[in-house]
Amino acid sequence: MTILTRFAPSPTGRLHVGNIRTALHNWMFARANGGRFVLRIDDTDAERSEERFVDAIRADLDWLGMTPDGEARQSARGALYEARFAELVAKGRVYRAYETAQELDLKRKIQAGRGLPPLYDRAALALTDADHARLAAEGVAPHWRFKLDHDAPIGWDDLIRGSQHFEARTMSDPVVRRADGSWLYMLPSAIDDAEMGVTHVVRGEDHVSNTALQLQMFDALGVTPPRFAHEALLTGAEGKLSKRLGSLGVDHFREVGIEPQAVRALLARIGTSDPVEPIADAAPLIAGFDFARFGRAPARFDEAELAQLNARIVHGLDFATVADRLPAGMGEAEWDAVRPNLSVLAEAADWWRVIEGPVPVDAELDAAYLDQAAAVAGEIDWAGDPWHAMTGRLKEATGRKGKALFLPLRRALTGLDHGPEMTALLPLIGRDRAIARLLAR
Repeated sequence: MTILTRFAPSPTGRLHVGNIRTALHNWMFARANGGRFVLRIDDTDAERSEERFVDAIRADLDWLGMTPDGEARQSARGALYEARFAELVAKGRVYRAYETAQELDLKRKIQAGRGLPPLYDRAALALTDADHARLAAEGVAPHWRFKLDHDAPIGWDDLIRGSQHFEARTMSDPVVRRADGSWLYMLPSAIDDAEMGVTHVVRGEDHVSNTALQLQMFDALGVTPPRFAHEALLTGAEGKLSKRLGSLGVDHFREVGIEPQAVRALLARIGTSDPVEPIADAAPLIAGFDFARFGRAPARFDEAELAQLNARIVHGLDFATVADRLPAGMGEAEWDAVRPNLSVLAEAADWWRVIEGPVPVDAELDAAYLDQAAAVAGEIDWAGDPWHAMTGRLKEATGRKGKALFLPLRRALTGLDHGPEMTALLPLIGRDRAIARLLAR
């Protein structure tokens, strides 16, 4: 069996971090098992779906390195839905109902007042052909519900949650089609999973009850259902479901300088028993992917943790990987010198300006000491290790040591009191620029 997973977003907005995690795990599971990962655009909601969001979803997946192996769109599959819907009508598994939202709300309030669960009472099943004809004559269009088999047990072995069981009689017959003929999520999704040959569905635990309903739909369609894995939802750093998570997406990550490798490394492992590590290459993440490692507790997403992970990822990026994103003229030696001090790649430009100059002049520094340093800088051999050669000579001549020896030099040479190792930085600044900075007043 060839593994086939799908990521099925609705193009009604941008992907957020929870969507990205779902897509990532579907992609990783497919890759780990030599399978295929498909993007399915669930755009049956024509009023809210926008093409710009379709383009954005594709671009986001590409940026994350998760380009799908294929793509399908629900809006192009209407004939298939109609055919399968007609089969279910003929089998008596979908039926017409007419209650308004207000009427259903009133029924739920009455049930609640009686201490009963808010289940649809199937009143529409008592309507006669004459009733349907009368309502049609009055211009009342029906919506359609899927009729659950109350006698059939619902259960499956979830790849994360283990054995799952539901009683159909405790669930309402779900509405699958609106009065205007448009589709709700559940039936088209089940039809597509069956027709596309989806073998595994990886999604959030908020879909568990949907899976219970869809299993009866698969059975009514006469097809074998896919395997399901329902993962714990993401929470914010405070340990609660956070609206902030709904606003965090690829645009935000790119804006603050987060690398796609860092997003992958964090989302691949939070919520699992594996440690989050700065793994830039997707291959080892994929190789270790296993639903048995996923826990049931909510997975905590912390932007601070992502930022720290991103810095560690950046520190490990080689020059060839980042060359086209560095300032013009910045070479491998400069990159190797500054990358241990970067939080995000864009900060490389700041250190390139330190190397190229000019740098701020600190008028409070000891001018006599810097004049002495400039003289030493003109005498030492710059082909070797000029920093240690210069500081060694100055230590011997002045008796300075520690901060008194090193810090004035760093401030004069870079305009800062921190940064990359001067051993690596000074040769890049070069003899002439170094002497000029030491003599600047």
